[in-house]
Amino acid sequence: MIFIKTPQQIEKIRESGRLASRALDLVADHIKPGVTTESLDAMIHEFIVKNGAIPATLGYRGSSGASPYPASCCISINEVICHGIPGPRKLLDGDLVTIDVTTILNGFYGDTARTFLVGNASETAKRLTAVTEESLKRAIAVVKSGIRLGDIGHAIQSYVEAEGFSVVRHYVGHGVGIKFHEEPSVLHYGKKGKGLRIQTGMVFTIEPMINEGVYDLEILDDGWTAVTADGKLSAQFEHTMAVTDKGVDVLTLS
Repeated sequence: MIFIKTPQQIEKIRESGRLASRALDLVADHIKPGVTTESLDAMIHEFIVKNGAIPATLGYRGSSGASPYPASCCISINEVICHGIPGPRKLLDGDLVTIDVTTILNGFYGDTARTFLVGNASETAKRLTAVTEESLKRAIAVVKSGIRLGDIGHAIQSYVEAEGFSVVRHYVGHGVGIKFHEEPSVLHYGKKGKGLRIQTGMVFTIEPMINEGVYDLEILDDGWTAVTADGKLSAQFEHTMAVTDKGVDVLTLS
């Protein structure tokens, strides 16, 4: 079931989304060599709670049968595609780090992610990060009432593959706002003119996960951490957005 949001609900989702984005702003200056991922998670947790919200990932069970997720954000480093669990691991010079934050504020969800580069990153890491961010921008640019979901996926896939990278198939964008994960599923690959027709009032994420090498992945024994099958780098950027009569309104801008 797709929840079409009212303008009032969209504003509530924006409030939550902005808070999630501000949490990323907060930790951006602390992403340096020697900093542990658990310390970044602690900062994000404190910030979210201090602002009257709940970190949506903490205790989240998902649908995979894994143990409840134990942290207030996901921190994925280098070959980790997504759902990396914060811990004592220290950031190293040259690391590529994706942080994914979802907040619940007054009952509404906001979901956003960014990839950061630590210190002196490789040219490959820099290019992968830039291409991933650009792929999200290109996807957002096509969103408007009346298009098909396949138009979004095509905008990402055609650009990313032309740059020599691959689009992860296993994880997709999703409806969000009233629940953490709602319909529709928003694939980051696809064909123009195919799939569900987008309409005003839909709120969903677009969150391309782009790999340096193959798009295949493996799930580690913790049941959460997804890594590239070939051990190469992965990057991700994500925004929550609402479809409007005039186009698209990005709700996770800080």
